[in-house]
Amino acid sequence: MTTKTFFPTLVRSDPVGDADLATRLEHVCWVLAEDDSAGNAWCEEQGYGGYTSYASLDDLPERFPEFAELKALLDPIADAFAQELDWDMEGLSLELDAIWVNILEPGFGHSNHIHPGSVISGTYYVSTPDGSARLKLEDPRLSRMMAAPQLRDDAPEDRRRFVYLEPEVGHALLWESWLRHEVPANMGEKPRLSISFNYALKRI
Repeated sequence: MTTKTFFPTLVRSDPVGDADLATRLEHVCWVLAEDDSAGNAWCEEQGYGGYTSYASLDDLPERFPEFAELKALLDPIADAFAQELDWDMEGLSLELDAIWVNILEPGFGHSNHIHPGSVISGTYYVSTPDGSARLKLEDPRLSRMMAAPQLRDDAPEDRRRFVYLEPEVGHALLWESWLRHEVPANMGEKPRLSISFNYALKRI
């Protein structure tokens, strides 16, 4: 008898830059939270528990050298991930088409979602105080499991319905943009800071 594994879901973790980069980016995140009136207005309208530049600023690498540095470090990691995914990239390249700040205050999270229009998404972690939420990933087959029974409590991580990844400051997690994910409520006493990003395909 032979049992094989098919259709794996890959999630990549990489250190990005050094501790100094995370410190400098944290400073910029707080400057944005203070000065971005349009972003704060959007957060208030949407009930976002903290601050995000998602709906207000789309040119952070052009505005801040720290974000330009982060982009320069992320680009080759995204390219390497595309290779790891065995994508045929002939005539195509990856383009960072969105990057934004997330500051989640205690008690708030980010509900289950995907990133339509992109192929690789990810998050770089700036500050993850004790009690701040892990990244929750959902098995993409979940809606098709019909009457499948619950898994045993000791089921290995790669077979669970949900996987929780512990963020690490200065590291980025990358996944394919169709993978449903969420950030549960921040149960710590301090804000959780991260920078999310999307890569799209571009013809060359």
